[in-house]
Amino acid sequence: MTVAAARIPADAADPERLAELLESTGDYRVLRRMRPPSFPAPNGCPTKRAIFVDVETTGLDKVKDSVIELAMLPFDYTIDGTIVGVGEPFSSLQDPGFPLPAEITALTGITDEMVHGASIDPSEVTAFANQAVLAISHNAGFDRPFCEREWPVFAAKPWACSLHEVDWSAEGFSGKKLSQIATGYGFFFDAHRALDDCRAGVDILARRLPRSGRTGLAALLESARAARWRVWAEGAPYTSRDILKARRYRWSSGDDGGRRAWYLEVGEDTLEGELEYLRREIYGREAVEIARHRFTAFDRYSIRG
Repeated sequence: MTVAAARIPADAADPERLAELLESTGDYRVLRRMRPPSFPAPNGCPTKRAIFVDVETTGLDKVKDSVIELAMLPFDYTIDGTIVGVGEPFSSLQDPGFPLPAEITALTGITDEMVHGASIDPSEVTAFANQAVLAISHNAGFDRPFCEREWPVFAAKPWACSLHEVDWSAEGFSGKKLSQIATGYGFFFDAHRALDDCRAGVDILARRLPRSGRTGLAALLESARAARWRVWAEGAPYTSRDILKARRYRWSSGDDGGRRAWYLEVGEDTLEGELEYLRREIYGREAVEIARHRFTAFDRYSIRG
């Protein structure tokens, strides 16, 4: 018997024990498959219900492409952002009426045979969504427009985005994709199916953030409850594009019928400072009217925005 073999305990056939042994060396990190989480009791605190929403589609075009899968996972939470329970999910496939692109099947595992003849009942979607006071998505700028187009009930809901409204970088994560955040928390899941993404999203929001110590949901709710402003740098000189990009402005092509310009979202407390920056550093004059739009969770990420 070798020295190394002598050190292996009798219970080493237990996968969790093996994982602990590897981690104890300091040379390995072991990812565990996502399991149903346990939640604290509400202890008499009032609760609200939200739904985590995810769609799979035939592509990225919010006008031309179609939804092929919708999943919603309801959960209850207290006002401080503590998740206290998860309800039964909704999950359904839909036939887009044409063959699925090969890259979509490769990404999601959804085939033409799986969606053939399938449809999503709009009355069921409406009844399910109406139980919630808030819809959450990991990239609401993608999911909300598709959902609003297919099911009008989503247009009346406030939405929050766990991708953009939690500062994952400040909390020490290497990226903000669901899979990257899951890895940071030490687990993995089967990505790119709508219900799996919903379950991972709720699991992540229920956990404590590594640096601030509050839950992911608490950070998300703080952002969602605050009004924001979208500031448009219309007519900005072409030579200023790199300056605007460095300041985290994003480009809107206007292909959706909206403005063709650089834009930035800011809080109410930083709006005046940003307007002054544009006048001074980008336009070089005070007498310029800068377009801006105030929005809340009720219209943020919406096709109506």
